[in-house]
Amino acid sequence: MIKKLLSCVREYKKDTMLTPIYVAFESFLEILIPTLMANLIDYGISKKSMPTVWWFGLILLISAMCSLLVGALAGRSAAIASSGFAKNLRHDVFYNVQKFSFSNIDKFSTGSIITRLTTDITNIQMAYQMIVRLGVRAPLMIIFALIFSFRIDAQMSLIFLAAIPILGVGLGMIAWHVHPIFVRVFKTYDRLNSVVQENLLGIRVVKSYNREDHEEQKFSEISQSIYKDFSKAEKRLAFNMPLMQFCLYASLLLLSWFGAKSIVASGNNPAIGLTTGDLTGLITYAMQILMSLMMLSMVFVMIIISRASAERITEILDEESDLKNSTNPVQTVKDGSITFEKVTFAYARKTDKPVLDDINLSIASGETVGIIGGTGSSKSSLVQLIPRLYDVVSGRVTVGGIDVRDYDLESLRNQVAMVLQKNVLFSGTIRENLHWGDENATEEEMIHACELAQADGFIREFPNGYDTYIEEGGTNVSGGQKQRLCIARALLKKPKILILDDSTSAVDTKTDGLIRQAFRQYIPKTTKIIIAQRVASVQDADKIIVMDDGKVDAVGTHDELLKTCNIYREVYESQNKGGVLHV
Repeated sequence: MIKKLLSCVREYKKDTMLTPIYVAFESFLEILIPTLMANLIDYGISKKSMPTVWWFGLILLISAMCSLLVGALAGRSAAIASSGFAKNLRHDVFYNVQKFSFSNIDKFSTGSIITRLTTDITNIQMAYQMIVRLGVRAPLMIIFALIFSFRIDAQMSLIFLAAIPILGVGLGMIAWHVHPIFVRVFKTYDRLNSVVQENLLGIRVVKSYNREDHEEQKFSEISQSIYKDFSKAEKRLAFNMPLMQFCLYASLLLLSWFGAKSIVASGNNPAIGLTTGDLTGLITYAMQILMSLMMLSMVFVMIIISRASAERITEILDEESDLKNSTNPVQTVKDGSITFEKVTFAYARKTDKPVLDDINLSIASGETVGIIGGTGSSKSSLVQLIPRLYDVVSGRVTVGGIDVRDYDLESLRNQVAMVLQKNVLFSGTIRENLHWGDENATEEEMIHACELAQADGFIREFPNGYDTYIEEGGTNVSGGQKQRLCIARALLKKPKILILDDSTSAVDTKTDGLIRQAFRQYIPKTTKIIIAQRVASVQDADKIIVMDDGKVDAVGTHDELLKTCNIYREVYESQNKGGVLHV
């Protein structure tokens, strides 16, 4: 885990290495200052020698200024290293998520990924900064202080050593109890983000059904759960400070008691024994040692918090896409022909009932194919296998006569354009959204695609035309307008295969007919697959596939299916003879 995370330091290795060097100089100078003060007291003030006072005072001033300078440099390099590390970590996590297949994404909720990219990486960044600075400074301060204090009086310095095992045992027990709580609380954060995201995306539904109180209750319950877990963890971490203060004040009391006896015994003579200056130095070193231990405890607490975050981030970084290119992937898609050969598919590999079972289909290049069937008949699952959004469990899907698993993923998906059931527009202008289809598309190509999708008319009615700003999720355009913009975006790819997954459901019948007519006239060589609930949307297709419960029930033209397929005939009659519309 540590090796995986440290690989994200990369170009910030220099600042990471410089920080401990600056900290080492800073620590040495801070440890040198008490010894200089002891000498100033013993050889300057006690002996009333002003030249000695001036000399040691000048050295103290220079040491303090140098310590301030290297401390500032250490803080600067630590900030650059930790911020850069967090930046690279976010980049790597986001980049890896982009490579995930749908099955990989299904393992992590959207709220969980957002929490990992924000809260978890921030925790790791803070821990990293504390480790490279305080985590280096505190041990060095302890080592230097012990060396200098043992030079003054070895027996008195043993008091410091007695406090260390007490602190070690206490901190170990705190960590053992607190870490599982933080693991649990970050999972609760995932649920909190999911609730907030779900509420904001469905805010219109929430308000239309007056369910604000219900949503507030859901949010309150999860917030209360986080509060309880954090409170429990903080109560246990709170024992850290009393433990530190106990060791600190006990050490100072013992130093003062035994130090006073030694000074009285030596008559404050440095040649015989302990002096006032020595005791002052020892007390200062005691403070520095115990303050350094307190710093270590702060680092320790941050490491406990960030450990759970680090495990969650590593989980994302270690996740590998289920869909990978073959050794020598095919780069060119010859044509838009498609075949399904004994295809079986399930979203979960270990399942008793597959989503698609023994599918055998053949679609010629340039054909217009309609797919119709009831809700849950696996129409969308079928077409998602064509651009290899999922892999089959058994059998194979070919495009242009080649198994989709043998293609380079990017090359395959560049030739397959999908307009999904859930149309997504991104915040930005209409022009920017259309350029998702082809970022190098000319103005003429863009307008032509919009004309085919019957979108050019309403776009020109906007005051800013193609520069009209689309809000996040396309909330400032109607459902039908959103669908037509998504179709235009797909057409700009100039694909060999165009898949419309119930993408004209919000469009009126006349406009739907105009879109299909434009397809026949202007893109005859493109294979067009149209999933629809309305028979009118597919009845002119070269062939129609009727799906039922994950299987192909029938394949044929509109007239053939009316004679041979009960499911198709029932749907047609219900939509054309006063039955329930849009089955």
